[in-house]
Amino acid sequence: MSVDPRRRADRRRPRRRSAWHSPPARLALGLAAAVLLLLVGISIGRALEDGPAPGGTQTNIRTLEPEELPPAARTVTVTVTD
Repeated sequence: MSVDPRRRADRRRPRRRSAWHSPPARLALGLAAAVLLLLVGISIGRALEDGPAPGGTQTNIRTLEPEELPPAARTVTVTVTD
C-alpha cells in the first residue's frame, strides 16, 4: 500500500512563525535600533566637539633656576701667537 505524497504533505504541521516576524515586534525592534543609532551619533558628535582643535598652538612656560657649578679641578692656560 503506497501513500500519495500530496496527502502526506497535507498532514504535516505548518511551521510556526517566530515572534520577531510579527509587525509590532518588527516595529519595536526598528525603533530601538533607530534610537540606539541616534544616541551613538550624538555621543560621537560631542566627543569630536569637545576635543582640541587640530594644529592648535600650545605654549608651556617654565622658569629654570641656575645650578651651582663645582669648582674647577685644574686651570688650563692657552696662549695663541700670531
